[in-house]
Amino acid sequence: MQPKVLIIVGDASETLDTMYPYYRLIEAGFQPVVAAPEKRRYQMVLHEVKPGWTITREWEGYTIQADVAFAEIDPDEYLGIFFSGGRAPEYIRDDLDLIRITRYFFAKNAPIASVCHGVEIPARADCVRGRRMATVAKCRFDLEVCGGTFVDEPCVIDGNLISGRTFHDNGHFVGAWIKLLDEARNQSK
Repeated sequence: MQPKVLIIVGDASETLDTMYPYYRLIEAGFQPVVAAPEKRRYQMVLHEVKPGWTITREWEGYTIQADVAFAEIDPDEYLGIFFSGGRAPEYIRDDLDLIRITRYFFAKNAPIASVCHGVEIPARADCVRGRRMATVAKCRFDLEVCGGTFVDEPCVIDGNLISGRTFHDNGHFVGAWIKLLDEARNQSK
């Protein structure tokens, strides 16, 4: 049986932030489980700053089916968690079950990854205090006001917490997270 790993999404999760780790998990022999506020199909988006623009432009991306609702999750059944970016974290971060799940993985010292706006979820759950993380520059405030330290690098490793700034960093930080998941899988055998 393949170990299960949570991928946290909502409407307007960024497509590459979500799909790249989803398929990397499958390649590495893990079962990605998409989790969201409700068990339904979610609309993802594409984010990019166009030349000449100072803000992010958004287009509709693929859709993704949530396998499980936050309220149904027993976090003990999962090896790790991934917080996808996009605009979704801003809207789902106050979900009490998501806060419960987030705190569980931090307390357990399990493999955690976050990209872009994904930081808004562990920040809201009061899990970034004293932690070093990469995130998109516009979320630096969210991280720092909650006690974390912003690092402008494509892969930041702080113990069990792996983070990247945007999907442009996927090739740098996702592999480090997969390595932590492999180590956790080997320890649980």
